[in-house]
Amino acid sequence: MKTWAVINQKGGVGKTTTAITLAGHLCSLEKRLLLVDLDPHGSLSAYLGYDPDQLKTGIYSLFMEPTVCQADLAKMLLPTPLENTWLFPASAALATLDRRMGADHGKGLVVARAIECLANRFQYGIIDCPPMLGILMINALAACDQLLIPAQTDYLSINGLDRMIHTLGMVEKSLARRKPYLIVPTMYDKRTRASVDALAKMRQVHQSRVWGSVIPIDTKFRDASKAGMPLSIYQPKSRGSQAYLQLIHFLLDEGQANHDEQ
Repeated sequence: MKTWAVINQKGGVGKTTTAITLAGHLCSLEKRLLLVDLDPHGSLSAYLGYDPDQLKTGIYSLFMEPTVCQADLAKMLLPTPLENTWLFPASAALATLDRRMGADHGKGLVVARAIECLANRFQYGIIDCPPMLGILMINALAACDQLLIPAQTDYLSINGLDRMIHTLGMVEKSLARRKPYLIVPTMYDKRTRASVDALAKMRQVHQSRVWGSVIPIDTKFRDASKAGMPLSIYQPKSRGSQAYLQLIHFLLDEGQANHDEQ
């Protein structure tokens, strides 16, 4: 099971949009997929039709019940409108974890262990991460094989990206493990100088860590969100959907190349 974590400490850069649109493309490719919502805001869960304020199970239960067995884990998963795709949902209670757990050691691998138990059921996993450093972000970093960092092509996002890379370095030291990451330029508008210059700066600073293409501005993302469907299914020929299709093929091809090298 290959697992990607979609992460950035800055909000509004397209994390949930990236997670759900990639999920739609994997669904179209007939892959078995697990979606994990680690954001207390529950945007991914809400996108798929669930109210995080009403949910009584999900990720939060993992931290409260550390000895959950595999059968009980499977019961925590919720069906989604996407074929062969299941959701490990968020709940509003996730926002209390850092306060409740405090300095409780051994909680950084809770999600990784759960995913490992479920790995034989799925081919891919996508984790939608919270926009802050804490126990949930640490769990996401420990559980994933690769990080996807959506970064809006403007100068404020570039500053936020620098902080994210710094945070990643600190967490990697604590985990004693490096994680490959790919920066995905989002909300790119080739008509504006600000967007063009920001992308150039991003590539100059982060070089090969930046994906070679971009996710463009596309109002169809909002329409798809309102319909509760990934854009890749709602309007697959749209600019935004086609851009994410390029990204998913890049990720799959890169993963196969890494596998062949081993």
